[in-house]
Formats: sequence, C-alpha cells, structure tokens
Amino acid sequence: MTGVTKRVAVLGATGYSGIELLRLLYSHSGVAVVAVSADRHAGETVGRAIPPLAGLYDLTCQRIDQLYDHDFDVVFLALPHEQSTSVCHRFLRPGAVVIDLSGAFRIKDPAVFKRWYGFEMERALTDVAVYGMPELKRDAIRRARLIANPGCYPTGATIPVAPFLKRRVIANTGIVIDAKSGVTGAGRSPSQELHFSELNEGLRAYKPAEHRHVPEIEQELSGFSSGTRVTFVPHLVPINRGVFTTIYAAVQDRNMDQSGLEAVLTEAYHDEPFVRVVRYPGLPNVNAVRGSNYIDIAVRYDEQNSTAIIFSAIDNLVKGASGQAIQNMNIALGFEEKQGLVFPPVFP
Repeated sequence: MTGVTKRVAVLGATGYSGIELLRLLYSHSGVAVVAVSADRHAGETVGRAIPPLAGLYDLTCQRIDQLYDHDFDVVFLALPHEQSTSVCHRFLRPGAVVIDLSGAFRIKDPAVFKRWYGFEMERALTDVAVYGMPELKRDAIRRARLIANPGCYPTGATIPVAPFLKRRVIANTGIVIDAKSGVTGAGRSPSQELHFSELNEGLRAYKPAEHRHVPEIEQELSGFSSGTRVTFVPHLVPINRGVFTTIYAAVQDRNMDQSGLEAVLTEAYHDEPFVRVVRYPGLPNVNAVRGSNYIDIAVRYDEQNSTAIIFSAIDNLVKGASGQAIQNMNIALGFEEKQGLVFPPVFP
C-alpha cells in the first residue's frame, strides 16, 4: 500500500481514546486525519482543545452532524455507546471502514446486551460487526467494514486465556479474573471518585460481578470452549495508564507443568508482533508496556493447587483501545499490520 493515503476522521477526538488515536495516527504514513469531531469543542483548533497536539494538526473540531455528508476511508468512533449506536450508519458507506471503540457492537445476543448496557442494540449493525482482536480474529477483520474494538479489560484477559482453553489445558468454569486499571480507563469526564484527593493513596474494587465487560469476555472465550464462565473483579489504582490482570484457572491436564504451560503461550503467539511472552522467572509490569501496543503475558503453575496463574500487562489506551484500533485498521485496509505502531514503550 506504499503511496496510498487514506482519509481518516476521528469522532470524539477530545476524549482519552480520541487523543491517543490522534497521537498515534500522526506518525502513520498511510493515512491523513482530515476531520475531527468534538461537540463541546466545536470551532476550536485541535491545538487549543488538545494542548499536547498543538502545532501538529491544522484542523478545527467540528460537530458530528457537520461530517455526515463527507466521505472518509476510515472513521474511528471514540464515542459513548449510545452515541455510536445512533451515528454509525451515517458513516458506514461502500468502501469505508468504521472502527468503533465503544461497546455498542461487541455483544451479539440482544438480551445480554440489553441487560448489561441498558438500551436496545442496533441489531442490523451488530450482526455485521466483527470483534476486532487481531490475534484471534485476523481473517475476519480483513473482510470487515464495521469493527467492534475490544475493551481494555477483555483484551488483557482474553488473549492470555484463549490458548489454554483451546488446548483444553484449563477448566472453562471457575476462572477468576482480577484486574487493576489506571484512571484513564474511566474516561475523561470529571467525577468525584476520580478527584486526586479521592484517588491518591487508594486502591478499591468497583462493580464486582456486575461489570459490563463480563459478557464480552465470556462471549469471546466461549468461542474456544463453549459455556466458559468467569468471575471478574476490576480495581482502580492511582496510576494514569495500564491494566494489570491476574487470572486463576484450574488445570485439568494432569501432565502439565510450568514449562508445559509456558509452551502453550509461546506456541500460540510466537509470530504475533505485539504479544510478548515473559519467560520464567520474569513477570509482566505495566511500566514495561506504557505508551506501546504490546501485551506482555506470563504464567505460573501452582502445583499444590493444580492452578494456572496467568498474568498480563497492557497500556489501556493503546493495546486496550486506540493502538488496537489502528492495528485493526491496518489489517482491514491491507497495510502492514505494524505500520504506525512500532515504537518502544515509555520508561520510566
């Protein structure tokens, strides 16, 4: 695709995911961002609305409805779930690819969606949407025109667990997922619980057993072992970026040991450009993936309890959102999959 420049629009450009999209797309040689929307900042330049991007984009934020009659090759929807549902059809035109970063099109069962999201899904769009996890859905993404970008928690849980379910190494029930996320995962809208004085020096669980990412995780893992069930408990930690996930699963293969568990991950992901298997005795750390599109994964075998303890670390705004969205774009448009995404993590 050398020499081909695709026209890109980013809707919801002043939220954390939208800002991250603009940061990453700036260095992508195959695309040009030609329009951005941010209803509350309409009429402001990108540099004024997003100071870190000052001088990089000669664009003015517009209202979404001002973009309805424009043609784009790629539209990223970094919008709330309901808003994505209502505007997506306006941009899903022949030859265009729409990548939605909300949860609007991830869940396939209408009743499950209504229970967890509280409103009716757009069935016609959901039926054609492809779940955009490249490591597990690459062939479908190549043919997709509407891509449902996965959530950050499901990314950190599904990629590490899927190979063990596929190989029948672990039981598909009783899986416990303990995930800890930085505050950018809660979005940019202000709230009392995200004030510095409320958050600093604290650590707490939120929405245990009732987080809307539960059905997303179970849906995708059930594709490898039907009827998979998980207990999911997210926690909020006082850091800006990162999701660290620890997963506990019963080992049902009696011949398995530490080296065997590690081999499952290595064999599944040795060709994946953004999956790094951390070998024993190392473990993932969010400070080793910050600002990057990598997911670092590792496993330990608790022999006494026949339990696999599986770990992962991602940057929730990159591999957990905008970086994965660009990875999906690259696949759908025929770019080299790593284009615009190969750079070292930020450390310290």
